[in-house]
Amino acid sequence: MTGLNRRTLWVMTIGAGLVVANNYYNQPLLGLIARDFGTSEAAAGAVAMATQVGYAAGLFFLVPLADKFYRRRLILGIFPFIIASLLLAAFSHSLPWLVIASFFLGLTCVIPQLFVPLAATLAIPEEKSKSIGMVMSGLLIGILASRIVSGLVGEHLGWRHMFFLGAVIMLVFWMLLVKTLPEVKPSFRGSYGALMRSLMHYLKHDSALRLASWRGACSFGAFTAFWTTLVFHLEGPPFHAGSSVAGAFGILGIAGALIPAILGKVIDRVDRNQLFVASAALALFSWWLIGGPGATGYIALIAGVLLIDLALQAVHLINQSIIFSKHPEATNRVNTIYMTSYFIGGSLGTVMASIAWEHFQWTGVTLVGAGFALLMLAGHLLFYRHAV
Repeated sequence: MTGLNRRTLWVMTIGAGLVVANNYYNQPLLGLIARDFGTSEAAAGAVAMATQVGYAAGLFFLVPLADKFYRRRLILGIFPFIIASLLLAAFSHSLPWLVIASFFLGLTCVIPQLFVPLAATLAIPEEKSKSIGMVMSGLLIGILASRIVSGLVGEHLGWRHMFFLGAVIMLVFWMLLVKTLPEVKPSFRGSYGALMRSLMHYLKHDSALRLASWRGACSFGAFTAFWTTLVFHLEGPPFHAGSSVAGAFGILGIAGALIPAILGKVIDRVDRNQLFVASAALALFSWWLIGGPGATGYIALIAGVLLIDLALQAVHLINQSIIFSKHPEATNRVNTIYMTSYFIGGSLGTVMASIAWEHFQWTGVTLVGAGFALLMLAGHLLFYRHAV
């Protein structure tokens, strides 16, 4: 292990955004894909779903391998499969082939979830949270920017060009990584089966990891509840806006994406318990701004979006700082446990918010989002003293 210098940190930060973007290029392109293959937009939605299923599989089955194998070799070895998946998508002659390519694209594009623990491992203790925050910011900006770039490329050049361009970007970045990425020796010796069984060992015996997973699941549930139903809310009174305005709200997410990088510089100097409580309280206040009495205009909605982003990104950063510090020998395995819980919470938030909107409109969505924030706060207050 050669340490984490500024250049390497920036390469991982930018790379996290570039790689994760591959998972989201397809979302603005689904209409074009449907027309090209002569199918419905609902059928084309299988492309986005396959990508997310593949990502979940990669998170659970591939990310733990970084504790068993040399990380540089593992990361560099995955890149040819990312490039091959993008090319398969670009040259797919039917929707089923594109769905297959999308699954493997999601499966292999878990590199950012290897970069975050790698930054935590390489950084000196006083720079650990700052480094994690930097890479997380790169990841979040990549998600936001991918939709903008993909929409422009798709509109002017066609959807296939976006995947081909993605393959070129990955090839260039792969070559850059060969020159800059340091090596980290494996911390686990044993079979793959033993490696996967160790996930349950950490989950069973580490109360701090369980609590962090709970807080992460609740925070992401609140987050997805908002973004899943925002376009429906904007279509009704008093906004009477469309999807373009909802998309513009994504620009506000860039401010939220910068929060981890900023907060990571100071997080180790504050009381984490107090910061958790403050973040949960801020999330609740955000939902009051978004859906409480008198929340009828853009000002309250914009303020609420910014504050809820601030609160939930703070929770995410603190959670990861804690679990990586506790388990330097198993950063990838504890990240797998945490991020699996995180995405389960996000899925529940999406489903519950959709049902709430159908029956109770924005008031129901507000109750779902605030409910997740309350559960996060309650879990923390009940168990943080025992999370050691």
